[in-house]
Amino acid sequence: MNLLVKSKPEGRDVVALADGVLTYVGFSAHRLSVGERLPVSTGDKEICLVLLSGRISVSGEAPGQGGFNWENLGDRQSVFEDKSPFAVYLPPGSQADVTALSAVQIAVCAAPGDASKDLPARVITPDTMKRSVRGRAANTRYVCDILPDSEPAHSLLVVEVRTPSGHSSSYPPHKHDTDDLPHQSFLEETYYHQVNPPQGYVFQRVYTDDRSIDQAMAVENNDLVTVPKGYHPVSVPYGYESYYLNVMAGPKRAWQFHNDPQHSWLLDL
Repeated sequence: MNLLVKSKPEGRDVVALADGVLTYVGFSAHRLSVGERLPVSTGDKEICLVLLSGRISVSGEAPGQGGFNWENLGDRQSVFEDKSPFAVYLPPGSQADVTALSAVQIAVCAAPGDASKDLPARVITPDTMKRSVRGRAANTRYVCDILPDSEPAHSLLVVEVRTPSGHSSSYPPHKHDTDDLPHQSFLEETYYHQVNPPQGYVFQRVYTDDRSIDQAMAVENNDLVTVPKGYHPVSVPYGYESYYLNVMAGPKRAWQFHNDPQHSWLLDL
C-alpha cells in the first residue's frame, strides 16, 4: 500500500483519498475560483469543511434543522497566516453548496456518522478554536484544534499544525493504533500538507514496531499522507515552513497516543 497520494497541480480537485483505503477517515481538498460551487452530500457520514483560504458562502439543509445559509465566511488568504480557520460541521443526511466569493482552498473531512446522535449543522468560528504551542527548541510547532474531542461530533477529529523551518513535528514519534483506552486509542489519520514557499518539500515516515509498514516519503505541496497505523513523524528542511491538516477517526472518539519507546528519551531534552 502506497501511503503517499500525490496532488494535481491544476483543476478543482487537488487531492483525494480513494474510497475504501481507510475504514473511518475520508478526505479531499479542492481549489475554487470566484463564483464556482462545490456540492457536498454527507450521506451516512459526518463532514467538517475546513476553509483553508479565501471566502465562501454555504447553504443547504440538514435533518431536523431545515435550511441554513451562512454568508461571507473566511478571513485568511493562506494557511501560513497566524489565524485560525472558519469551518462548517455537517451531520449525516445533509446537503450543502459551497460558493466561492474569492479564490478558495477548502478541505472536506469525513468520518462515519452515528444515527443515535442528533447534531445540528453549524459554523465553527475561529474564536472558538483552541490554539497552543507544543514542544520546545527545534521541536516547537503551533497547533489549532478545529474539531477536538471536547466539541460535539460523532467520530471526527480535525486539527491543523504549522511547523517552522528546520523543525520536527509529530515528534517524538507516536502512534494511536490500539483500542486500549485510557492508555491508547485506535484512530486512523490523514495528513494534508502544504509547504511555504510552495516549491519545497517535507519528509514524513510512517512505520510500525514490527516494520510491516515502513515508508519514508518526500512530501510536496498539497500532497496527502495516509496513516492506517503506526508512528508518523514529520521533518521540515531548513528554509521551508510546513502546514498540515490532520483528520482522525476510529471506533471511539478519543485521542490518546503512545510514544515510540526507542525515542522517548527525547522528551527529557
